[in-house]
Amino acid sequence: MTGITLKTEDHHWLSWRSIHEPRRDRIFVGISVLVTLLFFILPTGFEGAGQTEGSERARGKVIEVNNERLITIGPVKQGEQQLEVEIRSGRFKGQVFSGSNNLMGKIELDKIFAPGDSVLVVVSVPEENNGIRHAQVYDHYRTGKTVLLCMLFFCFIILVMGWMGVKIVISFVFTAAALIRILFPAMLRGWDPIFASVLLTALLTGVIIFLVGGLTPRGLTAFAGSMGGVLLTSVLAFFFTYWFKIHGAVRPFAEALLYAGYTHLNLAHLFISGIFLASSGAMMDLSMDIASAMDEIKQQYPAVSRFNLIKSGVSVSRHVAGTMSTTLLLAYSAEYTAMIMTFIAQGVPLENVINMVWVSSEVVHTLVGCFGLVLVAPLTVFAGGMILGNRKETK
Repeated sequence: MTGITLKTEDHHWLSWRSIHEPRRDRIFVGISVLVTLLFFILPTGFEGAGQTEGSERARGKVIEVNNERLITIGPVKQGEQQLEVEIRSGRFKGQVFSGSNNLMGKIELDKIFAPGDSVLVVVSVPEENNGIRHAQVYDHYRTGKTVLLCMLFFCFIILVMGWMGVKIVISFVFTAAALIRILFPAMLRGWDPIFASVLLTALLTGVIIFLVGGLTPRGLTAFAGSMGGVLLTSVLAFFFTYWFKIHGAVRPFAEALLYAGYTHLNLAHLFISGIFLASSGAMMDLSMDIASAMDEIKQQYPAVSRFNLIKSGVSVSRHVAGTMSTTLLLAYSAEYTAMIMTFIAQGVPLENVINMVWVSSEVVHTLVGCFGLVLVAPLTVFAGGMILGNRKETK
């Protein structure tokens, strides 16, 4: 009879993991939930910034629309819509007011309303607090739809993935809270975007990988490979951004931050941080795939040598990295599809297109991210060989 003989040390190691992993896993999940709640509770320091004193938000419904002052020029509408809106929430619920919706002739910014639309209303209240001083329709009301979509997504993930789905939801909410409540306010306060993003990426990588992979050698392997890729990507992003002379004001609203009073912001560093922050998710995915494969090999064949484990990891990483780099390209391509189509439609020469700062920034963003993704593979394999590799047999 042939088979695999477990070494005493390997047997004890596997038994220790099976006994202690679930408990450590639950503790880590609980800590992650508490930290996520703490992120939401802690003030950012920007609450109410830019909000007019004495104003409040409410949900409204468009009752009547008058489009007589609208002018249609091709696909663009200009002019003004006259609106009758009923407030459906808050202390002014039931009141009806007349308002206007001014269109600037820019499709990306203009909103068109129709009777029955649910809208977000900003109500200005006088100091006497005895009625509405002014009310303005801000945009279509999407809060309820956003919450419903999130709930559907979370329920679907939990239904399909079970307990793992719960941990995925926690990591999803944790990431969103950390970005909105920690990273972005920190950069507005004066933290260098690269330094702040590296720190937060390390935190996110640790939480997400150890939530999904557990506090295990597998999780540690994935974390080491992913963080190594993030650090190398940040170096490459810094070099190529300045080599290509990309000023950083190529992202929507980047320049508007300077005009809003945050002149201390280094837009080039903000652009650099966005490169490795955006690709860090794919790096975590790739490192976890490789680490899981190597860990499975180790569990099935405990006597496997470190060399053979690394060799198997290299084989797995080549296949996974080959598709992941293309996945990253496709994921980024949506950001500049319309831009490239515009240049093609206008017959702009290819050399002119390549040398435009908007195109160069996307090239740097995409290729540097792919560079980092490919680098994650050997880093994770090496970490797996060191962490998961066969231990020396004791006599």
